[in-house]
Amino acid sequence: MRKRTTLSLGLAVMTAALTATISAHAQPPSPATSPEPALGDPMPDRVLTLGNGVTVNADIAYSTIPGYRPIILDLYRPAQQGRPLPLVIYIHGGGWANGHTRQSGAFSDFTAVLADLSARGYVVASLEYRLSKEAPFPAAIDDVRTAIRYLRVNAQRFGLDGGHVAVWGGSAGGQLAALATLQCGIAPTGEDKSNAGQSDCVQAGVGWYGVYDFATMPPVIAGAENAYLDCVKPDCPADRIKAASPAAHVDAKDPPMLLIHGTDDKVVPADQSRQLAAALKTAGVPVTLEIIKGVGHSWIGADAAATRDASLRALDLTFRFFDTQLKGKK
Repeated sequence: MRKRTTLSLGLAVMTAALTATISAHAQPPSPATSPEPALGDPMPDRVLTLGNGVTVNADIAYSTIPGYRPIILDLYRPAQQGRPLPLVIYIHGGGWANGHTRQSGAFSDFTAVLADLSARGYVVASLEYRLSKEAPFPAAIDDVRTAIRYLRVNAQRFGLDGGHVAVWGGSAGGQLAALATLQCGIAPTGEDKSNAGQSDCVQAGVGWYGVYDFATMPPVIAGAENAYLDCVKPDCPADRIKAASPAAHVDAKDPPMLLIHGTDDKVVPADQSRQLAAALKTAGVPVTLEIIKGVGHSWIGADAAATRDASLRALDLTFRFFDTQLKGKK
């Protein structure tokens, strides 16, 4: 009887010790703390590698303004990069109220489009910006300029050539790209004045079916315009209309531009591109105007084939323009 009791006690002691050991190992480590409030983001960077070897750094915060969400960009870089590469910045559309970094027109996978451009020998950034219901004009263009300065400051980190930069956008993004192209070099006026010593001027600009003169824009998208401008046309102050209109900032010092539009665009008339092209030509600025017949906004045509043909044509013209302006290729 005593032997069984002793054995039971021994087993109980061993079980308790083993349980204590397992419990000790199962406990998670104590969380680290800092002496001050820790406001950074400890999540590792999201770095993706696509099929063509292009790497994408997703959701890089390029601007953090108190009271707003972090403003982010995606950065595409080719696999083989032995020297700094030209930078192309894409700005999405969406009526200044919608959209994100990975969409454009009828392209079902626009990330693949941006990766293909990068594989040609470019660093490509696709930006988000504050939308009209978050903050009206000039918040969005302030964000674009902040992004240009941010990328230039981080040129060595990202392997880009800050002296060869182009901006490109569609629809609302076309308006922002044109404004960034045609008005630059002023001291930062937005909430984010970081990297103020860096230039926000670019060497080339591309606009797809953008609004370039709010004064002559018919009231087709009045709601979107009013929200963006934070006033109701036609009662908006004249200086605000002028400030937001790329055509009002044309001068002989502007870099080359490519403007592409569809003849049947019912959202933004093709005359918007024609008017800006005429102003650039009068000022002696190199400009290429391409009007694609039979398609409307976002290159939407009468059928899927027409939409695809127009989309690919616009893309080919755009990529060739970048090669000419940023690499000197014909």
